[in-house]
Amino acid sequence: MGNETEAPPKARKHEASTLGGAVRVADVPAYQSGFGNHFSSEAVAGALPVGRNSPQRPPHGLYAELISGTSFTTARADNRRTWTYRIQPSVVHRPYARIDDGLIRSAPFNDVDATPTQLRWSPLPIPTAPTDWLAGIVTLGGNGDVATQVGMAVHLYAANSSMTDRCFYDADGELLIVPQQGRAHFVTELGIIAAAPGEIVVIPRGLRFRVELPDGPSRGYICENYGAALRLPELGPLGSNGLASPRDFLAPVAAYEDRAAPCMLIAKFQGHLWAAEMDHSPLNVVAWHGNLTPYKYDLARFMVLGTVSFDHPDPSIYSVLTAPSDLPGTANIDFVIFPPRWLVAEDTFRPPWYHRNVMTEFMGLLHGAYDAKAEGFLPGGCSLHNCMSAHGPDAETWRRATAAALAPHKIDDTMAFMFESRFAMRLTPHAVESSELQHDYFEGWQGLERHFSGAP
Repeated sequence: MGNETEAPPKARKHEASTLGGAVRVADVPAYQSGFGNHFSSEAVAGALPVGRNSPQRPPHGLYAELISGTSFTTARADNRRTWTYRIQPSVVHRPYARIDDGLIRSAPFNDVDATPTQLRWSPLPIPTAPTDWLAGIVTLGGNGDVATQVGMAVHLYAANSSMTDRCFYDADGELLIVPQQGRAHFVTELGIIAAAPGEIVVIPRGLRFRVELPDGPSRGYICENYGAALRLPELGPLGSNGLASPRDFLAPVAAYEDRAAPCMLIAKFQGHLWAAEMDHSPLNVVAWHGNLTPYKYDLARFMVLGTVSFDHPDPSIYSVLTAPSDLPGTANIDFVIFPPRWLVAEDTFRPPWYHRNVMTEFMGLLHGAYDAKAEGFLPGGCSLHNCMSAHGPDAETWRRATAAALAPHKIDDTMAFMFESRFAMRLTPHAVESSELQHDYFEGWQGLERHFSGAP
């Protein structure tokens, strides 16, 4: 973490073919590995200035521009910024004007009362009309406030078309994107990230990008982080290894667009969408260096830890990323996964235990089945258990687990995840009125009967 790369990886102009106005990724992108590293990358030899950040005349007639992800005086260990060297500076656009927000909403969420009732939704259907990634976003809810940069929002997306003549940036929060169906290519200012289901992508606050869908139909989840940037959790008594390894996080290399064509730049700013006209692509960075970067991570590389004696450990050991709050040890957001793993605990109820949690739990399923729910929790679906709302295995799962032979058993072909937050989550009217809301979710626990045998 924080290491300089010794030499910039091979980078290039964004070689692409044009189809119907869309610039499409034509090859497999290259990456640089490491989490929070200070990277350097240039798509044209000599485009990075040497020994200074803002020379009087940058090489190749480029403009120097700094993107600051933290305040200038943030401690060095947490400071995030990247110097870019671009064909035209980002300020070259027409004035912004408000546009329709669609189904995107932001905190504070005050239209619907927060509920202690456990909730679950079926997957969003793939739209039939042409719908790109941005148009396909639906907000379920969240907490905190974009104005004070506290809390988070949870969105789903379902789309079938690539973004063509428009790009997007989110000034309100960092985006943690979890594809569930179909690949998604994130063409950003700093390069290209190609993500498939089973991988996650993080886009820093304010970074410009567009999304291409090489497979057409695509669906997934988005956690919008209003607070401090996501980072790797501390390992504590686990020591120096385990969970997500820094070397498995991949940042892009420079890949620019030199394209003079109309482009609509969409900004999410203070909870609303704004649009500004441009006469060129804003993804025109020829070289860059810094540690404010988008990145991706393959969830299959997570090193799972678990008990080898008895009892089911806390889900904290499955944390991939965390965004701290002002209360030490309590996260604004924890991103937790439940991947394939061996269960070997003796004399133990092996599924997750029944639980009431001060943290709010929003859960999604990428593929397979979740070991605490026998049915109804579908890939692409999601559930919400708010602060102190009781939850746990359904009745059928309880029956199977209490009767199972406790031989070593591998949970395979599954990947569930959780966005966990210190604050209760309020919903949007759309989430409450959605046809995907499963009104019979509570029924799964009604079969948990009394088995008390009385005092001896």
